[in-house]
Amino acid sequence: MISVAEARDRIRSALMPVGVETVSLDQALGRVTATPLLARRTQPPKDVSAMDGYAVRGTDVQTIPVTLKVVAEVAAGGSYETDVPSGNCTRIFTGAPLPSGTDTIIIQEDTVADEAAGTVIIREGAKTGTYVRKAGLDFAKGDELIPAGHRLTARDIGTVAGMNIPWLSVYRKPRIAILSTGNEIAMPGDPLGPNQIVSSNGPALCAAVTAAGGVPTLLPIAADDPQALAELAHHASGHDMLLTTGGASVGKHDLVGSVLQDIGLKLDFWKIAMRPGKPLMFGILNNMPMIGLPGNPVSALVCFLLFGQSALARLGGMTDTDPVFETARLGTALGENDQREDYLRATLHRDSDGFLVAEPFVRQDSSMMRRLAAADCLIRRLPHAAPIKEGQPVEIMMFSGGYLSF
Repeated sequence: MISVAEARDRIRSALMPVGVETVSLDQALGRVTATPLLARRTQPPKDVSAMDGYAVRGTDVQTIPVTLKVVAEVAAGGSYETDVPSGNCTRIFTGAPLPSGTDTIIIQEDTVADEAAGTVIIREGAKTGTYVRKAGLDFAKGDELIPAGHRLTARDIGTVAGMNIPWLSVYRKPRIAILSTGNEIAMPGDPLGPNQIVSSNGPALCAAVTAAGGVPTLLPIAADDPQALAELAHHASGHDMLLTTGGASVGKHDLVGSVLQDIGLKLDFWKIAMRPGKPLMFGILNNMPMIGLPGNPVSALVCFLLFGQSALARLGGMTDTDPVFETARLGTALGENDQREDYLRATLHRDSDGFLVAEPFVRQDSSMMRRLAAADCLIRRLPHAAPIKEGQPVEIMMFSGGYLSF
């Protein structure tokens, strides 16, 4: 058995990003940038007012009260192109550019206007530059604001729009074929035999692939028959990766490894020191990467979270593809761990001190999807970890708050 870290590194090192395409800004959410994004304009393009009030010369308001002549009114989207001499000012509104000669904003609450006389009394002074957003305060033309290999969030979309970029070069979404195997499973809604169960792996993996930035293709379920499995595997041709579930262990009916090797699979490894998910397989099937996930539903999804998500990130052009771990306090004492890296489903709550507390479920059976759906995180325990008491720190991988969420 190899370690979890070695398995992830070996998968990742065998993968290359897929091709690049151009998309419009309104289609860019969740896409990964293929090139750095440089601002096409300066923002704001000119010095603008941050408040409603009066644009003045700072030197005119150092002694107050003072009466100034109002020579113009400037709203956002407009301008006043004449220089404003000393003793004069302009009425100005938020977002409007400061006229030449002015450098300070006096908010309207600190003034008394005489519209008939065309003047304003400044009752409170201000330091030069007060309430002025200088040109380039946010960014300047040519600034690199978003690097290559970055997955775009909704906040990024707003920034890119402000940069005046309507089209972006992004990595194509990886196309992932998903093949579930086993005589004992049927798709939701299909007729069930007396000894069959409903397959949850296929639909769950489709959702996980989508959430991780890929495009899933769910193939029909392959029976435990070499010819049927080989024929369905051929339908994965043209995809960027094949994910299989089930049939990866050592039983008489576990055919995935042997059948796929017969049709061209170059197996890299099989079996890792992990729980759940020991029978994890990886290889290259006729130039297409293939990850063989366990058949147990929890094992399949946990392995996807740790390996499949990293693989899709690599295929999708991301540079940072490692899982993120945080720290919480343990809610229940745990005994010594064995030689396998353990991932325990757990719920989270905050204690009286405000610290996160991870409470592992008593039953961790890898067939119990209900427990996975109810969990907030996975507790990671390294091989041969010593016993740990309640309240001590543990590493956790949270399900929510990231791009991928169960």
